[in-house]
Amino acid sequence: MSITIRIATRDDITHIAQWNSAMAWETERKVLEPAVITRGVTAVFDEPRRGFYLVAERAGEPAGCLLITYEWSDWRAGDFWWIQSVYVVESARREGVFRQLYEDAKQRAKQSGAVGLRLYVETENERAQRTYTGLGMKRCHYFMYEAEF
Repeated sequence: MSITIRIATRDDITHIAQWNSAMAWETERKVLEPAVITRGVTAVFDEPRRGFYLVAERAGEPAGCLLITYEWSDWRAGDFWWIQSVYVVESARREGVFRQLYEDAKQRAKQSGAVGLRLYVETENERAQRTYTGLGMKRCHYFMYEAEF
């Protein structure tokens, strides 16, 4: 089945919010507040400096998405593009949807002058780690820390 990738529009907000909620549950058993996640997704469309979503369609139906955000690197004098909020609907998994999303993001990043792509992955998600390695990404030597407010 053919997979096409496009920039998300406001018409995709409901799907993206639902997919983010599903991903949070699947990966962390975390329940997201629907109003908050919808507000968070909408904010990306309201402020383009925050990033953008790509949506994958399979046979004309939405099948997954990812979010691109930016991190300035003073060491490289350019932006890293962060891949976040990756989700592929269950019926489309293992069919190349993420690969197409990744390749599209990589091409756009190169064309925009970005210095690289980054993402983070759950430490236990070995399947995703194998996927990222298979796409040519390398595991970094950094640990991620956070302080939530």
